[in-house]
Amino acid sequence: MDILLVEDNLSIIKGLEYSFKINGYNLSYKTTVKDTLECLKDNVKIDLIILDVTLPDGNGFDLYKNHINNTNIPTIFLTANDDENDIVKGLEFGAEDYITKPFSTKELLARIKKILARYKKENIIKVDDITFDMDKLEIFRKNVKIELTALELKIVNLLFININKVVSRNTLLDKIWEWTGNDVDSHTVTVYLKRIREKLKSDIIITVKGIGYRIDEKSS
Repeated sequence: MDILLVEDNLSIIKGLEYSFKINGYNLSYKTTVKDTLECLKDNVKIDLIILDVTLPDGNGFDLYKNHINNTNIPTIFLTANDDENDIVKGLEFGAEDYITKPFSTKELLARIKKILARYKKENIIKVDDITFDMDKLEIFRKNVKIELTALELKIVNLLFININKVVSRNTLLDKIWEWTGNDVDSHTVTVYLKRIREKLKSDIIITVKGIGYRIDEKSS
């Protein structure tokens, strides 16, 4: 398992490096928001992120909310602040857990093990006769793999990450522009969704008129 530690305290980094290694985890680390963003852009394989709230060049909450949340990488906030409002804020953003300094490495490892075990089960999602593996970014219909383009897979992944929630057309426009660097308009979204539906041969992607698209756990 590959874990990314975002932390600028070298003592903590060195201590966790040893503990994680002997427990079978590959731990890499970044000490700034800037370096973390570069790591995320490089599509490095990451199974879990341990994220310090206070970093030299920014705020861990903002980093999570703006860049990590949509990646579906489970995240544990790590901070010296045990203020209840901050704990609630982190969990409301969608983080899996929150641990305050000083902390027990044994406790942290136990929480990580529990989270990863849950995600391993949840990252293969079945809706009707469509199965999507969110780790491998592979999609199947009745156990037959469906070939989608890289961009189509990213769109499908975004919909599955937000299962039971509407993904707005504006969000899709922003993401397609981010992924391709090309100018896009509302028609572009319509075209991509039409192609994806044709390949899936399924109606699991629901159009919410005037708003966006949604996949439900149990399609009607």
